[in-house]
Amino acid sequence: MSFLYWIPAVFWAGLIFYLSSIPNLQSGLEQDFILRKLAHVFEYFVLALLVAFGILKGKINNLTKKKAITIFILTFLYAVSDEIHQSFVPTRNGSFKDVLIDSFGILLAVFVLFYKFKLASRAKNQ
Repeated sequence: MSFLYWIPAVFWAGLIFYLSSIPNLQSGLEQDFILRKLAHVFEYFVLALLVAFGILKGKINNLTKKKAITIFILTFLYAVSDEIHQSFVPTRNGSFKDVLIDSFGILLAVFVLFYKFKLASRAKNQ
């Protein structure tokens, strides 16, 4: 039942979709622009980790370069689809800049996964 590993990623992607559906989504704070961009990084950092959980079936020791690339591509494609989705929401628009910001969060997650993988490998070999 390996599909169970994908449930967290599906729920998180659903949350992103829901938030993207809200017209005029703003925090009301003076630093709203910065907060929204940091939210993009956070959303896609978490999504990439959850996609990794699904691909790796919860086992960090299964990480390979090919799987890391797959994690990046799947999450990146969701970021692109989310921006396309936003272009249909009143008062929202799709932005390639946001996809780049999302990609930063995705890359950060992939680097964290590789770092954890290296630590796990070192501990195993000692």
